[in-house]
Amino acid sequence: MRRSGADLLGGPSASGVTSPSASVARAGRTARRQAAVSRPVAVRPPLAGQRVTAASVLLPPPRAVLPAMSVRQLAGQRIIYSYRGLTPPARLLRRIRHGQAAGVIFFASNIASRAQLSAVAAELQQAAMSRHNPVREPLLLMTDQEGGVVRRLPGAPVLSEKQIGAAANPGAGATRAGRGAGRNLHSAGLNVNLAPVLDVYRQAGNFIDQFGRSYSMDPGVVAALGADFITAQQGTGVAATSKHFPGLGAARRAQNTDERPVTLHLSAHAIRTVDELPYKAAIAAGVKLVMVSWAAYPALGSHRPAGLSSKIVQGELRQRLGFGGVTVTDALGARALQAFGTIPNRSVLAATAGMDLLLCAVQRVREGIQGLNGLAGGYTGGTLNRADFQAAVQRVIALRTSLAG
Repeated sequence: MRRSGADLLGGPSASGVTSPSASVARAGRTARRQAAVSRPVAVRPPLAGQRVTAASVLLPPPRAVLPAMSVRQLAGQRIIYSYRGLTPPARLLRRIRHGQAAGVIFFASNIASRAQLSAVAAELQQAAMSRHNPVREPLLLMTDQEGGVVRRLPGAPVLSEKQIGAAANPGAGATRAGRGAGRNLHSAGLNVNLAPVLDVYRQAGNFIDQFGRSYSMDPGVVAALGADFITAQQGTGVAATSKHFPGLGAARRAQNTDERPVTLHLSAHAIRTVDELPYKAAIAAGVKLVMVSWAAYPALGSHRPAGLSSKIVQGELRQRLGFGGVTVTDALGARALQAFGTIPNRSVLAATAGMDLLLCAVQRVREGIQGLNGLAGGYTGGTLNRADFQAAVQRVIALRTSLAG
């Protein structure tokens, strides 16, 4: 991830919410689409003979049929919201109660104390149990607790990844950090950590190294320590998120996707043997989420940001590496995406590429609503493949179910 959107201590540095897109519905189709959105949909997995993609086969759904949902509820299962201040706004609680949310990301400005955050988490989870919500599974309540300066809560892990990598016994240090991060978040009512960073940094002081966010310049070391962190943290009941696929370790100091478009001119061989190597270990360790970066990697066959490229999300991550868990975008409001239009349009492009969860991290609920609007419109209008959409929702609900208790 970048320095914000979902990363450094003070909250997002990305610019404000992009204005909503103009309506794409023509006058004669508006009433028909509104009726479709409000009508409950019984969602079933693809039938024999239907087109099945990597997104729908790598992780078998835990249930044969999803709950009956309206299209807006179906779209909401893929939205991570954010908000300003210490109190969840009423409009967010309404969305949660009516089944139009997958979760919430917290920043430093949302946290006054552990007790306050625990109370907020309990309030949000109680809202998710509303009788109006067809998916009564735990919300995904997440933050960035990487270690070092990238922490939202005080306490573990205190050491940065770079400090762990340089320690006399780095494996033990990564295990302690993962266990500590998990226990810390769990005690505050959170169940997802947007960590560990698996970027393999190339130069001292570059974008990732300047804050000590990489274990090493050696991909083997990053792979081993990342797997140790993941295993230890997930043993506490808190899901881990490896990031930023396929890797930001070569980004120069100023190549911050929160602030500008970034293209990394690496060979496919370098990406696959250096940057992607730690993800093989993470997947083998059972990592539950992977965050995909907003940098572009032309050598992998696409000039689009990775999270908008099916060649990278489906081709590299799903098919080549065999990841069957949940994919999550970096912050949808990042300036790296400025050429890709509004939040609704970016949402459709990310979903088309194979991203399961959309991280709406500018700390305004309306950004999440805009993302939901984009997904719902793409689903009813036929822009988004329905079998793929339903498979994404199944993966997200399976993750939520796994975090129950």
